Amino acid sequence: MIALSVVVAAVFLLFGAAKLFALAPMRERAAHAGFSVPAYRGVGALEIAGAAGVLLGLAVPVLGALAATGLLLLLAGALVTHVRSRDRGRDLVPALVCAALVAGYLVVLGVAP
Repeated sequence: MIALSVVVAAVFLLFGAAKLFALAPMRERAAHAGFSVPAYRGVGALEIAGAAGVLLGLAVPVLGALAATGLLLLLAGALVTHVRSRDRGRDLVPALVCAALVAGYLVVLGVAP
């Protein structure tokens, strides 16, 4: 449980920080998806908040569950954005893998069927 929490948090901390700091590849992705850089930074801030919530879930499981649910909603939005942008299948892989990781976290936490 601890290892999975740390992995989920690390993934979203890294992706969120890249968006928040508006690194060049993230600015390109934002433009491709039709987001402004400030809006994409907002997504990054939400990812970092989700990562923090997952780590707080080690002490208060309900916070981890709520944070993971929020991350799944962000990932659903990411998938919709990829489809609307007519991205190829391989461009969907990071969002799908992250969604599976978060869903697995919720299963281990005992809040998903």
